[in-house]
Amino acid sequence: MYNCTLLKFKDILSKYGHLTPIEGFYDVPYEIKRVFYIYGVPQGNARGYHAHKKTYQTLICVKGSLKVKVKTPNDEEIFVLDNPDKGLMIGPMIWAEQFDYSEDAVLLVLTSEYFDENDYIRNYDIYLEEAKKRF
Repeated sequence: MYNCTLLKFKDILSKYGHLTPIEGFYDVPYEIKRVFYIYGVPQGNARGYHAHKKTYQTLICVKGSLKVKVKTPNDEEIFVLDNPDKGLMIGPMIWAEQFDYSEDAVLLVLTSEYFDENDYIRNYDIYLEEAKKRF
């Protein structure tokens, strides 16, 4: 899908367990400016329902599992995140929704920009208007 990529990170296994390093400009193609995580999402609830004007973000389910629906005016795809050594990079002007969280799910998000409410498009109809200009 346009402007969405599954990334595979290193999984360094030793007798001490797993280690997965993630470095900006190396493992993700941008400087990481913000990191946050989401957990304790009640069963049946969904999150996201927005697009960004300029922010890239990489979603990594470090525990449990969840699904991510990404959409453009012309395309739609669902990704399953269920392994901490893979992440879904979502670029600007992609509508994203996260759903079907397992009870133990922890979603880590790495972003290319600091938080800016003006970067969000939270209304799907407005998103479609803007995205049709781009696609």
